[in-house]
Amino acid sequence: MAAAAIFGGHLVLSAPNSTRRPQSLALHPPSERPIAASSASVARRGVAAAAVSSPAVVSSLGKDAKQIPKDFLHINDFDKDTIMKILNRAIEVKAKIKSGDRGFQPFKGKSMAMIFAKPSMRTRVSFETGFFLLGGHAIYLGPDDIQMGKREETRDVARVLSGYNDIIMARVFAHQDILDLAKYASVPVINGLTDYNHPCQIMADALTMLEHIGRIENTKVVYVGDGNNIVHSWLLLAAVIPFHFVCACPKGFEPDAKTVEIARNAGSKIEITNDPKEAVKGADVVYTDVWASMGQKQEAEKRKELFKGFMVDEALMEMAGPKAFLMHCLPAERGVEVTDGAIEAPNSIVFPQAENRMHAQNAIMLHVLGA
Repeated sequence: MAAAAIFGGHLVLSAPNSTRRPQSLALHPPSERPIAASSASVARRGVAAAAVSSPAVVSSLGKDAKQIPKDFLHINDFDKDTIMKILNRAIEVKAKIKSGDRGFQPFKGKSMAMIFAKPSMRTRVSFETGFFLLGGHAIYLGPDDIQMGKREETRDVARVLSGYNDIIMARVFAHQDILDLAKYASVPVINGLTDYNHPCQIMADALTMLEHIGRIENTKVVYVGDGNNIVHSWLLLAAVIPFHFVCACPKGFEPDAKTVEIARNAGSKIEITNDPKEAVKGADVVYTDVWASMGQKQEAEKRKELFKGFMVDEALMEMAGPKAFLMHCLPAERGVEVTDGAIEAPNSIVFPQAENRMHAQNAIMLHVLGA
């Protein structure tokens, strides 16, 4: 079997040798880290967020050395070479796992605390299984186990869990919670999802694109639906790796304007439109997500009316063209944002995409743990 590597955003094969409502945050390119504080509010969402400095590991080369983030909170905390290195490692470790080789145990003797303010099948199973397959032990802490910020302050939770574990993963509502965890934890913290972004999902999506398209650069990715945390993470990837990203959403559901500008200023072509039929033309990937995320279910019926015309069906995929793949971060509400026919079509890569959550996250954990 050929081995795979990635160079400059392209997948290269060689001969073998032997895996919502958004909040407004002022995020900056990697060269301007740490994250600056922001008090910007988003009136239509009724949410305001303040970012704090993300902890970083400073190289021993001296005070002028580049700071290396100890955590994985936003994709654009890292440069292109580092993101591609992580994706390359994901392909390498995925091949080991798929081959049945269980000799690679870099997490042997290590433990991970998994904080779930929001429940999730994919996030829990992909992290827990991946950490186990590489030799580690993961501990699930559900919504009632900690009640972070209510029963116990986030900064106290961060310090206590750091004393017991080698790494922390958290899936939370407020983005400030993940920033505070990272600020006070002495071990690496991985963002398993916040209302602002979902970096692990988009790393899995990028891995899936490399496997099925062969590249990320110079592709066209069209997202159809709500301008939510998934869209923000695509934009932050576009701030690191240049590609054409289009968000087709109803008026009033556009992504955070500052995040759009981050991607544009980095050189990627970014379009925000209200016309999905025009948007999908020539797409390499058509991407969608539920219209009402966790915490928004009371708005579900109203959103069905507002999002009419934004369902991804067979007709829309035909407009995209023969090379277009369908992606969905799941869970899907079939018959709402996507049809059964579209998700089961030969050009749907939804389930390889879901599997890649584990493989991408394994590589992220390897990176932050230096393994």
